Amino acid sequence: MAPVRLPDLEKLELDPKKKDAEMSGEEDDDDGDGQEGEVVVGEGKKKKKKKKSKKKKTTVVQTEPPTIGLSKIFKNGVYPIGEEMDYKNDSTRRTSPESLERERLAQEDPSTSYQNIRRAAEVHRQVRAYAQKTIKPGMTMTEIAELIENGTRTLVEENGLESGIGFPTGLSVNEVAAHYTPNAGDTKVLQQSDVMKVDFGVHVNGRILDSAFTMNFEPTWDKLLEAVKDATNTGVKEAGIDVRLCDMGEVIQEVMESYEVEIGGKTLPIKSITNLNGHSITPYSIHGGPYGKSVPIVKQFGNEKDERKMEEGEYFAIETFGSTGRGRVIEEGTCSHYALSPRMPDRYTLHHQSAKNLLKSIQKNFGTLPFCRRYLDHVGEKNYLLALNTLVREGLVADYPPLVDPVPGAMTAQYEHTILLRPTCKEVVSRGDDY
Repeated sequence: MAPVRLPDLEKLELDPKKKDAEMSGEEDDDDGDGQEGEVVVGEGKKKKKKKKSKKKKTTVVQTEPPTIGLSKIFKNGVYPIGEEMDYKNDSTRRTSPESLERERLAQEDPSTSYQNIRRAAEVHRQVRAYAQKTIKPGMTMTEIAELIENGTRTLVEENGLESGIGFPTGLSVNEVAAHYTPNAGDTKVLQQSDVMKVDFGVHVNGRILDSAFTMNFEPTWDKLLEAVKDATNTGVKEAGIDVRLCDMGEVIQEVMESYEVEIGGKTLPIKSITNLNGHSITPYSIHGGPYGKSVPIVKQFGNEKDERKMEEGEYFAIETFGSTGRGRVIEEGTCSHYALSPRMPDRYTLHHQSAKNLLKSIQKNFGTLPFCRRYLDHVGEKNYLLALNTLVREGLVADYPPLVDPVPGAMTAQYEHTILLRPTCKEVVSRGDDY
């Protein structure tokens, strides 16, 4: 049995008398103080007051592997707060009456409840903690994906589109930077020399927690991982209300490319991957829908400069990718990632009944959340490949093939955090002890 990660008591607005019991899942039904006393009965006669029995306090702790839904651990519905950071350009928001009032209103609004994203974040932390201890070379990619997904479904207490997996579990290896997850029948095995990006998401009522880390099993590529983690943390520090998106990329790139890695006596520069970005996140839309905002990880020039600003109340995935190769990815390999087209037409004609049926299944089971072939298998779809290709061809479903640095021997790494731009401060919702 492994102890569950408990919230910071000082940060949660609870009745101090109830904190200990509520936070740890402890229960005490005793109405009295448990002390013996005397009461007067009738004409001066005294009778001993019976000592009330006290129920034994119980603490619910997570199992290993994790199998207990979080609502059974955090029974009061209050989940751990992420790392809170002052805005770099305005530290007065913590005490501003206007900001405090806007935050109070945001917390009371069910549609923006911070508890949704914090619950998703705690699922992510607990699942990834077990995954980091358990994943070893020799495991198949399917075993690794199912380990993560089974834990996620259980801890978030999967319930249709109310709570579940946010998007396919990315397990991209080496030169593949993103968008690989095993399809059914994939026999690929993790090797000792591999560098694997683990990118998975959790959602609660459409609030998606998007966070990623990289695993290597020998020190060869430690500097690559260090560079990307530093670049991501730099992006987190720089992000904030009224920060221009184009200003983020230049700072991130400067940090990323200050690192290099030595392989076999040869020094290789580490490059920010120019055509990968962070992104805004809106309910049920991992990239913020058709008008979502991108967070660049390289300096922008001329007409490509995105001078839009980050705004109060927005969620962002700050993610950076580093490469020892070209520093630019192309689409290559068998596709596993799909989603309803973000610009799906209002009217369309499908001549094949199988495609119509599959589209209905996708809309029912995933809505606008991304999915993969294994998730179609999970909901009971069979022999769907022709219908899926038809939906892609008709523009109703978008496909997202693996993204690969084409330079032979290139290695890539990724780190990512979800941040919430609250009225009073910036909350790194996905922050953990690991990264």
